[in-house]
Amino acid sequence: MGSAVEEKVVAVIMVGGPTKGTRFRPLSLNIPKPLFPIAGQPMVHHPISACKRIPHLAQIYLVGFYEEREFALYVSAISNELKVPVRYLREDKPHGSAGGLYQFRNLIMEDDPSHIFLLNCDVCCSFPLPEMLEAHRKYGGIGTLLVIKVSPESANQFGELVADPVTNELLHYTEKPETFVSDRINCGVYVFTPDIFTAIRDVSFQRKDTAILRRVSSFEALQPATRIPADFVRLDQDILSPLAGKKQLYTYETLDFWEQIKSPGMSLRCSGLYLSQFRLTSPQVLASGDGTKSAIVIGDVYIHPSAKIHPTAKIGPNVSISANARVGPGVRLISCIILDNVEIMENAVVTNAIVGWKSSIGRWSRVQAEGVYNSKLGVTILGDSVAVEDEVVVTSSIVLPNKTLNVSVQDEIIL
Repeated sequence: MGSAVEEKVVAVIMVGGPTKGTRFRPLSLNIPKPLFPIAGQPMVHHPISACKRIPHLAQIYLVGFYEEREFALYVSAISNELKVPVRYLREDKPHGSAGGLYQFRNLIMEDDPSHIFLLNCDVCCSFPLPEMLEAHRKYGGIGTLLVIKVSPESANQFGELVADPVTNELLHYTEKPETFVSDRINCGVYVFTPDIFTAIRDVSFQRKDTAILRRVSSFEALQPATRIPADFVRLDQDILSPLAGKKQLYTYETLDFWEQIKSPGMSLRCSGLYLSQFRLTSPQVLASGDGTKSAIVIGDVYIHPSAKIHPTAKIGPNVSISANARVGPGVRLISCIILDNVEIMENAVVTNAIVGWKSSIGRWSRVQAEGVYNSKLGVTILGDSVAVEDEVVVTSSIVLPNKTLNVSVQDEIIL
C-alpha cells in the first residue's frame, strides 16, 4: 500500500427507503426524507458536505431503496457543486446495514480505497471525519465508531457500548439493551478498512453453513423463529457485537452535538443545531437585518435568496425559510422551518412549527407548539398546501396535506 498521501478514501451514506420514513410523515409524503430541507439544505447534504473535508476523497455513494429518479437531480447538482463524484446505488431488496454495503463492494472498491466511511443519513452532528480517520490510523484494527456520552435515561434507545478508557478499544457492544450498560452510544458514523467486507462475508458464510434460526425483531419474537437470509447482515448485531473485545474495533468520542432525525420535530431541532454550526463554519449563509431596509433578524436564521420578507417582519432565532416564500408585514417567526412557496400574511405568528410547501397562513393567525421536539405533538406540522384562514390558532397539531382550517384547533391530528 502506498503512502497516506496516495491513499484514496470513499464514503457511503445509507439513505434508507420509503418504507423506512413513516415516522416522518406527512412531510415524507412529498419528498424522500433524505431530501427534506434542514437549515436550508437537504438532510443528506450535511453528511455529504462533511465528507468533502476528508483528505483524498475519491467518491461518495448513496445507498438506499428509493427510485433512482428521485435522487437523480440532487446527485447531479451536488456532484457539480462539491466537485466530488456522488452516485446513487439502489438496493434491490433489504440487505441490512452491513449487507447493503457488501452488495456494492465491487463498486466501492473500484478506486482501491484504503478506508471506507459509512454514515447514516438521519444523523445530525458536526461529523469530525478527518479526526476520526487520523485516530483510526493510530488505533489500527478494522474500524472506528463515532461515540458520544448521553444521559443514562436515554441511552437504551441506541446501541450502548463499553470502550477501554486508555486504548479506546471497543470492548462490548449491545443494541438497545433492556438493562443499562453504558452512557456511551453509537452515533452511526464509522470508518473501516476494506477488511470490513471480509467480516461481512464471514457472517453470510456462517449463516449458510449452519442455517442458524434467529429472530429479526421484537415483533417477530412473538412469531415462530424466522430464518434470516444469508445476505441480510446487520452492522450492529452481526458485526459490532461479535468483534467487540477482539482488538478489531475502536471508538472516537465526540464532545460536540449529536441527534438522530427520526421525526419531523427532531428535524426542527437539528435545523437549529446546524444553523448554530454555520455561525462558526460558514457565517456567510446566515441572514442578518436590523429592521430598516430588511427584516429584524435575531440569532441564527437562513433565508433563501428568492424569499420575499417584509422589512417590518421579525425573524429568529432558529428559522429556515425556503425558496419563493413570502412573509408579510409584522409577521413574527421563531424556531420554525418554512418550506417552498409558503405565504404568511400580515401579523401572523409561527413558532415551533414546520409549514409545508405552498401552504398559507392568514392575517393575525398563529401556528404554534410547546417545542418539545421529540414528542408527537411537540411541534406543529402543516403538510403540503394547507390553508390556515385569518385569525385561526393552530396549536400542537399535525395537519395533513390539502386541508383548510377556518376554526382553531389544539392537540389534534387533522386527517
